[in-house]
Amino acid sequence: MYDGFLPTPNNLRTSMDKDLQSIWYDEQADAVRIIDQRGLPFSLDIETIDTVETMCVAIRDMHVRGAPLIGVAAAYGLYLACREAEGSGDGALREAAASLAATRPTAVNLSWALERQLEALVPLREPAERRLRALATARDIEAEDIDRCRRIGEHGLELIRSLHRRLGRRINILTHCNAGWLACVRYGTATSPMYVAHEAGIPLHVWVDETRPRNQGARLTAWELGRAGIPHTVIADNTGGHLMQHGQVDLVIVGSDRTSRRGDVANKIGTYLKALAARDNAIPFYVALPSSTIDWNLADGVKEIPIEERDPEEVRLVEGWLPERRQAARVLVCPESSPAANFGFDVTPSRLVSGLITEKGICAATEEGIRSLFPGSGSHS
Repeated sequence: MYDGFLPTPNNLRTSMDKDLQSIWYDEQADAVRIIDQRGLPFSLDIETIDTVETMCVAIRDMHVRGAPLIGVAAAYGLYLACREAEGSGDGALREAAASLAATRPTAVNLSWALERQLEALVPLREPAERRLRALATARDIEAEDIDRCRRIGEHGLELIRSLHRRLGRRINILTHCNAGWLACVRYGTATSPMYVAHEAGIPLHVWVDETRPRNQGARLTAWELGRAGIPHTVIADNTGGHLMQHGQVDLVIVGSDRTSRRGDVANKIGTYLKALAARDNAIPFYVALPSSTIDWNLADGVKEIPIEERDPEEVRLVEGWLPERRQAARVLVCPESSPAANFGFDVTPSRLVSGLITEKGICAATEEGIRSLFPGSGSHS
């Protein structure tokens, strides 16, 4: 059942973050509202999405981002498509689904949510019934994401608690990119265990990778953790290995945009390097993900997961805040004539992953381990 908190521009600024959502359906406006993450941490802006075209733009241009959130957004996108093309038949619906699917190719939650919507909608012939079903399915996907992320936090808590009991001191966790509630609906994936552990009174400190080129760690994860009162420090992306060598990292937890059935993990570019450093320094490297992020059709993630290549200008230009002018600005960080490459993700082989934290528990990053928690899933035996 849907039980989402419906924030407004006014109460978003004053509510506790545990009550916030990154996306929600506004019944009065018959539209979808999102936090436009491009403005954070400098401004908290609410955007109204009322057409499938604007939802495609929001996903592609990263007004919303993070694999679980993209899936929820796509589900709502098909509701908007049903409303726009009421009575147009299956062709318009499938065309809208194809447009949404093309926005971000790496995150499997996107195609997963679209397929679930199509399975529910195609058999229906009455436009009004199809529209109601599309909205109900989108809200179900939203509510399920909230529940999955909450349970990921509960299972991940045991890892942090065990470390704290063994070490008897503050636990230093390193995370890469943003796998917090801004990347989901609430709680997050990688951050969910941190929030639960913090609420349980376990002393934590989080090393936050800046995550170039879009700086989701510095801009989003740091903003989240700060509002939650969790001690944290923003570091340059290349600092993690040094900290690990000097005993200042006890645990690494990251998220995932797509995980193969054998446990290979696609996540924000730079994650693979953190996994290599963690292995070299015998530091546990865990990946937190909902089951909707598992691609049961892929075996070898390194070879088979498509890697999104984004606009090179994201590398050449960096956005920041000019305190004296109280405004955001973009500046060039390389010679004007130098080209750039912008790979959005890399794949960490399962052999470097200590375990997967899912809504059903923690398992080994192997096909056997994953299927022990999710028997019967996927089309492969």
